[in-house]
Amino acid sequence: MTLDIEKIRAETPGVAHSTHLLAAGSALMPQCVVDAVINYTELEARIGGYEAEAAQDEVLSRVYDSVATHLGARRHEIALVPNATVAWCHAFYAMPLKAGDRILTCEAEYAANYVAMLQRAKRDGVIIDVIPSDAFGAVDLDALESMIDNRVALIAMTWVPTNGGLVNPAAEVGKIAKTHGIPYLLDACQAVGQMPVNVTDLGCDFLSATGRKFMRGPRGTGFLYVAEKWLKTLEPAMIDLFSAPWVSTDAYELRDDARRFETWENSYALRAGLGVAVDYATSLGMDAIQTRVKNLAELCRDGLSSIKGGQVRDIGSEQCGIVSFTIERMDADATVAALHKQGVVIGASTPFSTRLDAEARNLPTVMRMAPHYYNTEQEIERFFSVLNSLR
Repeated sequence: MTLDIEKIRAETPGVAHSTHLLAAGSALMPQCVVDAVINYTELEARIGGYEAEAAQDEVLSRVYDSVATHLGARRHEIALVPNATVAWCHAFYAMPLKAGDRILTCEAEYAANYVAMLQRAKRDGVIIDVIPSDAFGAVDLDALESMIDNRVALIAMTWVPTNGGLVNPAAEVGKIAKTHGIPYLLDACQAVGQMPVNVTDLGCDFLSATGRKFMRGPRGTGFLYVAEKWLKTLEPAMIDLFSAPWVSTDAYELRDDARRFETWENSYALRAGLGVAVDYATSLGMDAIQTRVKNLAELCRDGLSSIKGGQVRDIGSEQCGIVSFTIERMDADATVAALHKQGVVIGASTPFSTRLDAEARNLPTVMRMAPHYYNTEQEIERFFSVLNSLR
């Protein structure tokens, strides 16, 4: 499938206002997503929140089907939550880990996930073991295999880190986890929306993701995949009357689907927008999106490599749409701010967001850009033109 970039840009109001190259932060929403959120909010204003929910019940219910279809899952395996961190934590804190249990994770693990592991190490006595990276910076599969023993209770890995361009071998890790019967929690926050995602192929037991990044949904949206087998045994760390109805004075009963990880109150307007965003990406075709994103990212890397003092900080034999770089004598935060004043949007990523990787590679704060399929080659040329004017 070939992407109609002119049509896509006509459907993306934000492209008229800036050269936005930061889909890894919060991508530009298509107009149909904006309309879904606004129309639902206006309906609430006209008839009331409860009444709008009832009137839009079919639309809201379809969001579960949309997410499930996009992931190759089933609707009862999907929970809709406010963000990717909430999704990840719901799965992680529900795991019945005990003192002496080992968690295997990667060097590029995201800060929010790692501090949660540290808390459980402090509170529950679990052990965090970091899988070494291979020569290219990705998870070393042979090292992972050699680290497994009967104390390994969880493999938790970030598929695409917040910076570094890396794509970890998520499906290969899934095969190892399955062979040894080890639960596998995959952070796909930066993966969904820029590459095909199929939970069966990945072999993960849990997958967490957001709507606001490459999926092009509204902020305040995320989702969690929970493999069906865990719905028979896994109890959330926190429940309410929606996730676990109060069935008698001294008993509650957990829902039999992944929505046991939801709570009663949420933003239905944002959910409506998320459903439209997922359908939009699915309709375009994830293979075509991935190809476009990779090509634009490589164009960025090539240009940055040709700048005197420029250094692309990306790793991995397979790379994605996130491009990290530094330029001699150009402070990252100051440069990002200066670019923004001229209508060019990129970001900066500090070492503490991926501390293990940053310390291993002695990384400073890096600049980060992430073109999406709606960007053009001309916009990337403009980025370089403005960047050069600041040097």
